Amino acid sequence: MKIFIGSDHAGFALKSELMTYLTKSGYDIEDIGAKSLDPEDDYPQFAYLAVTKVLGSDDHDPRAILVCGSGQGMAIAANRFSGIRASVIWDEAEARETREDNDSNVLCLPSRVLRDQDANEIVDTWLKTNFSNAGRHKRRIAQLDEL
Repeated sequence: MKIFIGSDHAGFALKSELMTYLTKSGYDIEDIGAKSLDPEDDYPQFAYLAVTKVLGSDDHDPRAILVCGSGQGMAIAANRFSGIRASVIWDEAEARETREDNDSNVLCLPSRVLRDQDANEIVDTWLKTNFSNAGRHKRRIAQLDEL
């Protein structure tokens, strides 16, 4: 599984912590930015870079993790692209549900809400939970792709 990870200035510190954690856990990650802390940067550019990487990847299950202050801006930007199912997640139960029911391929985290340990547990759950493949969920995802 290839994981593209990005953040704006508000999520920069948490992204850095997650990158260390994911690397130690053996995941194949690519930092799409921000590469340095810039208080004037804007989240849409990083969401765009991540989702275009996910959509263009040859990996069998590419995913992205995006971090900003609330998670909401990244999710709004990411969800503008067909084939992207971005979810803002605050806990492990939501992480599990968004994978099982929605086949979420972009995880958006709110850096102003989460501590590093909470974020690690959410990411672990999200990465290790499989899509249920239930007919009703597949039907709904197909409907989303037609919007």
